[in-house]
Amino acid sequence: MTLAQHNARIIQCRACPRLVAWREKVAVEKRAAFADEEYWGRPLPGFGDARARLVIIGLAPAAHGGNRTGRMFTGDRSGDWLYRALHKAGFANQARSVSRDDGLALKDCYVTAGVRCAPPDNKPLPIERDNCRPYLQKDLQLLTRARVLVCLGGLAWEMAFAALGEKRGKFAHGAETRAGKYTLLGSYHPSQQNTFTGRLTEPMFDRIFARAKVLLAMEK
Repeated sequence: MTLAQHNARIIQCRACPRLVAWREKVAVEKRAAFADEEYWGRPLPGFGDARARLVIIGLAPAAHGGNRTGRMFTGDRSGDWLYRALHKAGFANQARSVSRDDGLALKDCYVTAGVRCAPPDNKPLPIERDNCRPYLQKDLQLLTRARVLVCLGGLAWEMAFAALGEKRGKFAHGAETRAGKYTLLGSYHPSQQNTFTGRLTEPMFDRIFARAKVLLAMEK
């Protein structure tokens, strides 16, 4: 299976009735600001460089972000933070992330998530995380050069270890743990709940990707 075939399979998934109903409901009702747009309303595949050594793992698409645009971390404030940081670190050709056709390209970096459908209240159920786990496992299997995994938030950290079949390390912003051939880096999620309150600042976020670059340099 190629990465493209894997992603095509993800898009067709209907394994979780609650998530299917929610993502499709949101895509029909829409947010007033996006009333004229056609929502994606399906599971999200990963996005980025198939030869990436850096993999970013998020929790799940946002209802009016990825679920609307059809691309991971695109069209919401979290994506603004993520791609700005990746651009500054040299992993993205631009800091702009608004649609699937905005010209954004990633270099040596791939963005994925533990859950592929937008969940109500951004809270996937344990069974939904379990149902999606094989997709993350297949991502890592196909991304053969991947060596550093940046996990955005505690649940992404937990799901990454579950996908690897490894004992979970303690999550914290800046946490660093080795698991097999990978180094996992923990970061607070760039959600508005964290960025608006100052729990996560731009310098804090930038240091995560600076550290990732150091770790990748050590892999050479």
